[in-house]
Amino acid sequence: MSAPLYWKDKRLLFGIEATYGVDPGPTGAANAILAQEVTLKPMEGQDQERDLEQPGMGANGSIPTEVHSTLSFTTDLSASGAAGTAPAWGPLLRACGVAETITPATSVAYTPVGKDHEAGTFHLNISGTRYVIRGARGKAELMLDAQATPKIKFDFTGLFTLPTDVAAPAVDLVSWVEPLVVSHQNTPTFTIDGVGFVMKTAKLNLGNKVETRFLVGAERVLIVDKSELFETTVEAKPLADYNPFQKALSMTQVPVELVHGTQAGKIVTLNLPTAQMQRPSLSQSQDIKEWPLSLVPRPATENAQWSLILT
Repeated sequence: MSAPLYWKDKRLLFGIEATYGVDPGPTGAANAILAQEVTLKPMEGQDQERDLEQPGMGANGSIPTEVHSTLSFTTDLSASGAAGTAPAWGPLLRACGVAETITPATSVAYTPVGKDHEAGTFHLNISGTRYVIRGARGKAELMLDAQATPKIKFDFTGLFTLPTDVAAPAVDLVSWVEPLVVSHQNTPTFTIDGVGFVMKTAKLNLGNKVETRFLVGAERVLIVDKSELFETTVEAKPLADYNPFQKALSMTQVPVELVHGTQAGKIVTLNLPTAQMQRPSLSQSQDIKEWPLSLVPRPATENAQWSLILT
């Protein structure tokens, strides 16, 4: 009897593809992903029922169609530690319809793009079985909650490949920098419309609409649309100081800025220059009145609805 295969024995690799659907051969030395909460659905799709008219009773069976794979996980959201050096999660965000712009020794900027989206290939080895997902594109959420480490939640969809038995690669995870807890000391700035707020939670959902398109001549996973949403919970203020109800009623667009980190090479700045205030709600925590707020990032110019700058 063979030994059991342990779920925790994982090696996850990811590489950007030069040609869509062509495996670039990511390596453990250069492309290892330090992931959490990994969920793999290796063979998603549809089942076409045969629905045969045949003698007697019994199942007809089915034919699998539109077979693909999905992979979900979270990573730490932390800068590389050196200004102008891309973080280890950079390629993952690029495969979510995001452009990466590197200014050497200065900054790395991430901004949305509306076409020519990059894609990549995953190699996930679990106890000696390798699952390869080509042509992967995904969704992402940036999550920065007080007294927790900042995270990026990814949900990828890609082309199915038959799993194979392959020895697990050695992986180098040194490029994954330890994150800083979101706190008063580590997160010096959070403003809406230039007004400082006491913030409990913040999340930017990139809002990608990811679809499989399997036709004669091409099988692809595409990002066909985007609709970003920023959500935060803050301590309420007197309306004389800030009135989100009036802002929502007048459909006002306001800037949002969140700065996390204080040392050069470890600073992450999220900017939403023109976010439309949605109808606010009320809640409480520890008997403190709070406002759960939703804001829709609007592009003042094409693909300028948000930016994530590492300095």
